Amino acid sequence: MTIIQKNIMHVRQQIEHAAVQAGRTTLDVQLLAVSKTKPVAQIKEAYMAGQRLFGENYVQESIEKIQLIKDDCSFNDPICWYFIGPLQSNKTRLVAENFDWVQSVDRFKIAQRLSAQRPTNLTPLNICLQINISAEASKSGTTLTQIMELAAQVSLLENLTLRGIMAIPEKTQDQAILSQQFKALHHIYLKLQTLYPEVDTLSMGMSADMQLAIASGSTMVRIGTDIFGRRN
Repeated sequence: MTIIQKNIMHVRQQIEHAAVQAGRTTLDVQLLAVSKTKPVAQIKEAYMAGQRLFGENYVQESIEKIQLIKDDCSFNDPICWYFIGPLQSNKTRLVAENFDWVQSVDRFKIAQRLSAQRPTNLTPLNICLQINISAEASKSGTTLTQIMELAAQVSLLENLTLRGIMAIPEKTQDQAILSQQFKALHHIYLKLQTLYPEVDTLSMGMSADMQLAIASGSTMVRIGTDIFGRRN
């Protein structure tokens, strides 16, 4: 067993422990392996440990990896690819044509382009709306006051399916601040579920705050460092 495979096993154990502590089950929380800057060889190690959900931040790098993996017959089960980074208008076509999910939609213009550019032979692109929950100028994401309007707009686009929300909380060791932000996100998530039946994803929690995120209702944690090590 490789280091990456051991890391995945350890992360899954952490998820299970956090879920049990919160009165939930491991089926309630998915693991998204964040493979940005990591080579195909390392993705393959994670794949051999049973990991099938991978998140990427950089369009050109990810497209090259997706194509290499498509051409590698040893990847016999399909990978589900998530784009989780900031998305510029000039890169939407590549994402619409190659990804299964986009978790970083924060503007209606981006959603419109993704819908228009999604190939008709593919299933609708799954969308999470990114919220800037900490209201930091350096972060992408729509605001708490705009999220419901954006959700209503995106839900009407023909080639997209609104699945939930994603956020990166404030980088702090203050558990009270993190808990407050996670609870606010969970509240919005539950509200969206009452309006849109296909909403089932609350993507929050990373290596440093995974346990608190799961306790606060996260359905997907995005883990990179604890699986692959520090980014290149």
